[in-house]
Amino acid sequence: MRPAILVIEDETTLAKNIKTYLGRDGFAVQLANKGADGLAEFERFKPDIVLLDCNLPDMNGLEVLAELRKLDARIKVIMMTGESDVQVAVSAMKAGVYDYLSKPLVLKELKMLLERAAGQQRLQDTLSYYQQREADMSGISKLVGESGPMKSLKQRILRLLDAERQLTDGPAASVLIIGETGTGKELVARALHFDGPRRERPFVSVNCGAIPGNLLEAELFGYEKGAFTDARERKPGLVETADGGTLFLDEIGDIELAAQVKLLRLLEDRVIRRLGATRDQPVNVRIISATNQPLEQAIQENRFRSDLYYRLRVLQLELPPLRERGNDILMLADLILEQQSKRYSKPTLHLSAAARGALLVNHWPGNVRELRNCIEQAVLMAQNSEIGPNLLALRAPTSSGNDYRISAEPTTTLTLPSSGFDLEALESQLVQQALEQTHGNVTHAAKLLGLTRDTLRYRMGKYQITAPL
Repeated sequence: MRPAILVIEDETTLAKNIKTYLGRDGFAVQLANKGADGLAEFERFKPDIVLLDCNLPDMNGLEVLAELRKLDARIKVIMMTGESDVQVAVSAMKAGVYDYLSKPLVLKELKMLLERAAGQQRLQDTLSYYQQREADMSGISKLVGESGPMKSLKQRILRLLDAERQLTDGPAASVLIIGETGTGKELVARALHFDGPRRERPFVSVNCGAIPGNLLEAELFGYEKGAFTDARERKPGLVETADGGTLFLDEIGDIELAAQVKLLRLLEDRVIRRLGATRDQPVNVRIISATNQPLEQAIQENRFRSDLYYRLRVLQLELPPLRERGNDILMLADLILEQQSKRYSKPTLHLSAAARGALLVNHWPGNVRELRNCIEQAVLMAQNSEIGPNLLALRAPTSSGNDYRISAEPTTTLTLPSSGFDLEALESQLVQQALEQTHGNVTHAAKLLGLTRDTLRYRMGKYQITAPL
């Protein structure tokens, strides 16, 4: 599809020639011979590109350019100048015109320039679309859950974002996100970026574990032509790509020591040097990193620098595992079920009471990622509107087919009757029994239940349970 062109030119013959020539090639062209008329036509015609003469009867080209920018800051403008208008052309380039052509025009060159400008505009529109879609899919609102650990996490994120908005000087604080695989660490990183003051700038995500160690340094910091055997041209690194925005380093524990040194320098001095370069260049990038590894152990084993660890962990955010999030499991399951039901055109699907109970007591070693896969499999296999525990493939059903056996530990089996039971009452009883067995020691009771101390405290508050003395 050819772009629409608005020609603002007071030389009638030239304007008509441009319209005729471009029209033969499928361009939609409208003409205006004054600046004011061109601005009015711009609002009506909504062109993709504007051809603008420097000297018009009522306004000069720079004045028209300024008004066009007010109407659409992203519009591509090509200036047409006479030999005596070179200084105006230079000023126009500084003001942001895409390019300029000297008169008399070579129409073939004009067409090539328009095609190049249109291609760049389409690329920018595509990038803008994906950036907006990425922003729509990110943010604190996408962190589903109302459990105690999730509320605490969201509050910490909000406090951090508020502090970043008040920042007047220096780089934003580095954040280290820790948590088991599948808990949603990248979702938290995206919330920090897209709900923060850097939301209009790039968000660049790098999986450090997926890039071979000998290539990671070049990918992060870029290289000059000839820096190594296959460096046939200069290539900016991902740090430069993220300049002004956020660089998210996932699986930071897998980064090799050589790259750790350069990353430490970036955090300390806010400069980088491409491989093969002789000078540093400053960058303004916010670093967020994530890991599911115990970095303290990696430091003891000399696999991770302690100074880098403390630079990365100005603030640490910990994602709770799914098994410690209580009814968040059902909230997430319902949301995923709704999404997958639409995707596979099965809008009437719902989870049975037995299935919901099975989801709550499952251990979920793969966390939210495992839950998503579990629900999608159930949607694929569902033959009627109700999804029972047998479709979740968590454990095998009993021989009767009506009960569902759920293994809490290898030596403990609970039987869920077909009539169901009050899950919250059962949970309350288990909390009370654990506290009684440990004589009120909350830490030991939490270990018995496979919970963290904070999670057990939350459930004690939920059921108004006090530890026995």
